[in-house]
Amino acid sequence: MFADRAKIYVKSGKGGDGHVSFRREKYVPNGGPDGGDGGHGGSVIFEVDEGMNTLANYRHVHNYKAENGEDGGKKNCRGKNGQDIILKVPEGTVVKELESGKVITDMSGENRRYVLLTGGRGGKGNQHYATSTMQAPKYAQPGQPAKELELLLELKVIADVGLVGFPNVGKSTFLSRVTNAKPKIANYHFTTLNPNLGVVDMEGGKGFVIADIPGLIEGASEGIGLGHEFLRHIERTKVMIHIVDAAGVEGRDPIADIYAINKELEAYNEDIANRPQVIAANKIDCIYDEDDNHVELIRAEFEPKGIKVFPISAVSGEGVRELLFHVREMLDGLDDTVTVFEQEFFPEFAGFGNEPFTVTYDDLEEEYVIEGPRVERMLGYTNLESEKGFAFFQNFLKETGILEQLEELGIQEGDTVRIYGHVFDYYK
Repeated sequence: MFADRAKIYVKSGKGGDGHVSFRREKYVPNGGPDGGDGGHGGSVIFEVDEGMNTLANYRHVHNYKAENGEDGGKKNCRGKNGQDIILKVPEGTVVKELESGKVITDMSGENRRYVLLTGGRGGKGNQHYATSTMQAPKYAQPGQPAKELELLLELKVIADVGLVGFPNVGKSTFLSRVTNAKPKIANYHFTTLNPNLGVVDMEGGKGFVIADIPGLIEGASEGIGLGHEFLRHIERTKVMIHIVDAAGVEGRDPIADIYAINKELEAYNEDIANRPQVIAANKIDCIYDEDDNHVELIRAEFEPKGIKVFPISAVSGEGVRELLFHVREMLDGLDDTVTVFEQEFFPEFAGFGNEPFTVTYDDLEEEYVIEGPRVERMLGYTNLESEKGFAFFQNFLKETGILEQLEELGIQEGDTVRIYGHVFDYYK
């Protein structure tokens, strides 16, 4: 079955923790620190696979996790990096954050590889924390945590031209005539269940890609039928060929049909409704009564509005060549770059690591105590021996609201603050 949407969960690898150890050698009773660094966690990466054209691979497997980094070891041994996880998707896949529906990346155009979540950085071993005043540090840096996201993958086909119209107006027949596509053709009112793509070859090598968008029905923009499932596929198209049954084989009014479909396009996305459009008045081979010819009525209604009408027969090929050359001229007057959806959601700024912290007063020791996993990690990342590093850590305490909580508890200048074995005097 064709699959153009999938919900998945992804998680990068955690960074390995740094190691605390000391050299133990003969005749060296008090060796220095030799704890190794942790390895970096694996990243979550999306790549375009030219051989894929659906998201079917993601219909049954929904969880994807990169490998964690290995912890550091003794004798300065660095932990092994975690393996990345590479998710292959067809070109045209838009990756969105599930809850907000905002675009993270569009795997189209030149974007062939995208690192979605970077793995956690490995923590430093205690060998990095030796100083002239602290020659046997018993602290190592923890690895950075993993990052996780719930995603919505949507495949929006990449085609220059989209065929729209009600079911049974001849879109599949038209596509099979002008391209090498082989869509299933039958007289069903609930027709094509997946977009069919084909390449129109023209003289001079100036062909274009055309997509048969499944038959729309009134209410499609509101999700009636499979409206939303299919309307997304025309979001990249530059020109619309609106195919109608000019012979009225099923007793429909082609003019009313055109207005109905355009109304659905506008309700779904006004920008799509305003794109250049041409009308293909199909099935002229079925017109036997000159008085019942809808082509002139369609022309009178739409050509004054700048929408050109071409009478065609998808079965016999009559009028098709003229229509295709006109569409090629329309495309020549437009920008030929692929429509790429801009990024709206940035995982790196999505609040990863905003774990809670506590600020309390220890009556017994007469000192203020700050704790929390994020505080501990930040302390490990920061060189407090340097003036710049100390200022950076102070700014972190201010931005997270920790200093504000200390003041609410009544801290005074000269009071003692303890943060994971580090003791500071408080001054404003």
